[in-house]
Parts: sequence; structure tokens; C-alpha cells
Amino acid sequence: MADTTRKIYKEWKKELTPEQYRVMREGDTERPFTGKYWDEHATGMYACAACGTQLFSSNAKFDSGTGWPSFTDPVAMEQVELVPDASLGMARTEVKCKTCGAHLGHVFDDGPGQQGKRYCINSVCLNLQKQE
Repeated sequence: MADTTRKIYKEWKKELTPEQYRVMREGDTERPFTGKYWDEHATGMYACAACGTQLFSSNAKFDSGTGWPSFTDPVAMEQVELVPDASLGMARTEVKCKTCGAHLGHVFDDGPGQQGKRYCINSVCLNLQKQE
């Protein structure tokens, strides 16, 4: 794959589905309870659908009741970028893939983990690499 950090949007539009492009490149959000992973319970690693970077382990996944896949933490903080987001009149923190810059979702301070975080991630941004 070409250097994902230097791809232009035109190239991404060819490689991603229209919904993936809308969410990952334009910062939109899929509707709750519609994504393929919000109720997924298989064991494995969730990778960025755009570049394949491993982002979240199924061990960190929990049912937040929000309709999106939720995780207590990423595999490694070096894999994600946290960006202040004041859109929609709210103070939130956007989660992006550090490798390719794709919008993944947002992180909130109401999670059950040791850090108290809830990484609320759009299913369309992820590919589950199931563990046998």
C-alpha cells in the first residue's frame, strides 16, 4: 500500500466505501446500533479499515449501551491521536488513527476501565481480525 500518511482524498475515495469515506475522511458518524461491531463478541484485534493499523483489542471492548463499539483503551496510545473537537457545540475529544489520520470516533470520561475512558468508535472504521 502507498504511504498512507501522504494519500490525498481522491485516492481515499477510490479505496473506501462511500460510508467509510464519509466517516473516516469527512468526520461524520454512523447511526447508533447500525454498525457491524456494536454487538460483536468475537475475540481478536480491531484494525483501522483504511490502513490496517491495529488499534483496539477485543479484551478492551465493552457494552456501553450507546450503539457503537466501545473500548476502555487502545492497544497502544502511539497508535491513536487525540484531538480537541468543539464541533456541534460540545467539548469532545476526537480519536484519529495516527498512521493515516482517519477519524475513528470520540473518547469520553465515562468508561469502566482503570483510566475511566470510553473510546466510542464507528464500526465502519474498523476491521476485526478474529483470533481462532
